[in-house]
Amino acid sequence: MSEGVEWALHSCLNLAWIGPERAVPAARLAAYHELPAAYLNKQLQALARVGIVTSVSGPKGGFRLARGLDRITLMDVVTAVEGPDEAFRCTEIRQQGPGAGPSGSYAAECAIAGAMGRAELAWRRELVSQTLDDVRERAELQAPAAPERIRQWFADA
Repeated sequence: MSEGVEWALHSCLNLAWIGPERAVPAARLAAYHELPAAYLNKQLQALARVGIVTSVSGPKGGFRLARGLDRITLMDVVTAVEGPDEAFRCTEIRQQGPGAGPSGSYAAECAIAGAMGRAELAWRRELVSQTLDDVRERAELQAPAAPERIRQWFADA
């Protein structure tokens, strides 16, 4: 998974703490965590394409959340940034090289592909079961001053 997922998740939390009344430019969101603005902008555009954030143009433009954190799952963000493809793709290398059997002798699913598929399903189920609001609650328990500190930093711009 790329670091873009982490950046997108943090950006969503920051936008929630900043509030819906203000759009924030990608460069400003990037500056908060000292990230490359152009790369973060790509992640934000990916979020905008699937309706997690909206893009506002103009001098007071930027990004804001398109829906509440309780309606955004971790899987929504991962899929927006990484795409819907499975993380593991079996290419059937067991059918190559000196250990390969005769053609058609591999009717059963590859044991490795099966194990990886089950792990991926468990991982995806867990990501779908958690919303960004769940993450926000945990973050605020760990760092109660973070929301106000973030609001203040973005207000000073």
